[in-house]
Amino acid sequence: MALLGTLLALSGPLAVPAAAAAEPESACTAGTGPYQRELEDHLGRPVDGVQSTADCYAVRAFQRTNGVSPADGYPGVATYRTMLVVTARPDPNAAGDCPEREHRVTCVDLDRQLLWVQRGARIVFPPVPIRTGRDYQETRTGWHEVYWRNKNHVSTLYGTPMPHAQFFDGGQALHGSPGSLYTTGGSAGCVNLTEPDAARLWDLLTEGDAVYVWGTKPGTED
Repeated sequence: MALLGTLLALSGPLAVPAAAAAEPESACTAGTGPYQRELEDHLGRPVDGVQSTADCYAVRAFQRTNGVSPADGYPGVATYRTMLVVTARPDPNAAGDCPEREHRVTCVDLDRQLLWVQRGARIVFPPVPIRTGRDYQETRTGWHEVYWRNKNHVSTLYGTPMPHAQFFDGGQALHGSPGSLYTTGGSAGCVNLTEPDAARLWDLLTEGDAVYVWGTKPGTED
């Protein structure tokens, strides 16, 4: 027994099996992206336009927090557009571009590709990302109103689904769009939202609600 005690004393505590140890976080190796400076500035990083390892980890943490996929640290368009939403949340109408009225106004900001709904100065539907009309098929600016709604609409021109469609000017509508809103180009004039956002907007609006559109979509002519 004395010999067994001596052996235990010499061997020390049992080693933790390798499988039970925490997995190390994977290295962040994404390179410089097209929105490098914008993300550096937003995240409080040195703004030099060149991706560093620390920049990569900061961008990846932002992506994970805000549901950007893939969360790989690359400062691409999806991450930048998400940054615009996050930045706008406290006060999307800080510049006063969307007129305040006693009734609901759906605000469509072509410059930042954002949509929100306000009643007076109160935000009743927080800003969400959108995709508007491409060059020569731009979403028409100015005052409009929702004049017809169809929950399961299919485009008569293109044969594509337009879930939760709320038409506000001619053939242009607020509606859900499957897939990513961050691809190049744009819509044929409609205001595309993610399908969950379009469903939530459907539940809020009704025929006769005001829609106000202003600005210029990046990449289109004035």
